[in-house]
Amino acid sequence: MKHYDITIVGAGIIGLSIAWQLARRCKLKIVVLEKGAGVGEGSTGASSAVCRFRYSLDEMISLARDGIYAYRDWQAFTGLAEPRASFQEEGVLWMPGSDRSWADKEHARMQDFGIPTAVLDDVDLKERFPALSTCTLVPDLVRAETHSCEGNSRNLLELEGGYMDPVSAAQDLVEACRGAGVDIRFKARVADISTRSGHVENVSLENGDVLATPLLINAAGPWCQQLYDAVGLSMAWDLTPVRIQVLYRDRPQALQGAIPVTVDMESGIYFRTQNRGQQLIVSSVLQEDERELVVDPDNYQLEHDEEFEHMKLHLLHHRLPGLPYRGKIRGYCGLYTVNRDDVHPLVGPTEIHGFWVANGFSGHGFKLAPAIGSMLAQTITNEKRDFDTSVPLSFFAIDRSPIELISKSVLA
Repeated sequence: MKHYDITIVGAGIIGLSIAWQLARRCKLKIVVLEKGAGVGEGSTGASSAVCRFRYSLDEMISLARDGIYAYRDWQAFTGLAEPRASFQEEGVLWMPGSDRSWADKEHARMQDFGIPTAVLDDVDLKERFPALSTCTLVPDLVRAETHSCEGNSRNLLELEGGYMDPVSAAQDLVEACRGAGVDIRFKARVADISTRSGHVENVSLENGDVLATPLLINAAGPWCQQLYDAVGLSMAWDLTPVRIQVLYRDRPQALQGAIPVTVDMESGIYFRTQNRGQQLIVSSVLQEDERELVVDPDNYQLEHDEEFEHMKLHLLHHRLPGLPYRGKIRGYCGLYTVNRDDVHPLVGPTEIHGFWVANGFSGHGFKLAPAIGSMLAQTITNEKRDFDTSVPLSFFAIDRSPIELISKSVLA
């Protein structure tokens, strides 16, 4: 039987960020167990990896800022001479439609956190991003009736927002962790967790290996409930895998100019470029599109729905009127692990000594991952490093009351 000081289950962006934040400040013996054959087979591989700062809660803004600043200085954070991933600073544009006060209010909030933003009216928007329509009306998705577009918009631009390639980022963390002595095992599905007198004792794998460990961190994403069951912990929180759809298509040469990561709030879509600007991806920010529950995260529909495609493309063409109505549309599906009580994660220790969790990120996980790793690593090791967050672990405590929110969507 091998002995480890810390065992992390799940080698997605959350589990790997926790492992790296631990490894860069201590010499504890750490193992990361991943059921998949390689990097990016879970939620991380299907993530759009949008890095935006704006949230409803101040603590979430701080965490997003701290996570994104690690991505923006990725080489320094990982210590790799030539990392695969690099931050794409395209900016994040929030378009609130007919609400002309929202952008100014949020701009003032962002200044309190040292986050550079700008408010763009119609003229400013067309100068920066000529491909985008300034229309403040929402297309009719019921009768498909046309309308005469109306402008007079005021929009918020996060100047330092953008995105990363999620799989490349995860691969970089694997390399960094292994360089620091972390044992990362693929094809290592957990079969059982043994406890004694309310303490975690060891972990059994499907291949027959048994690992002794006093501390196990559940970062298994959509598979997290299987570990709760294995350890015999009944959760008061409703953590549910849900199917998320994403569309993508080649960007035609006719669509000129910079295109930021765009959140079209009233229409309920977001879109961004990818593959060095040669493609466009689009998906939903609506709560109604985060309700398709998945019973078995190993077996769910991977192809996107035709109705989803028609509706989201109609909205995309409204925002990008120069986008031709031709070209092959492709799609894929991934999983959010949604905390249906308050769409915020659970992070930290549980009533079972040595069983810690980092679950239920509800679509927020990628941008927060370095900061989540920092929260846990600071608590476990009592050591601080650069790229740390000051948000306390108690903010996501498993015994907290649900956070009260107006909307329980990915934009919460």
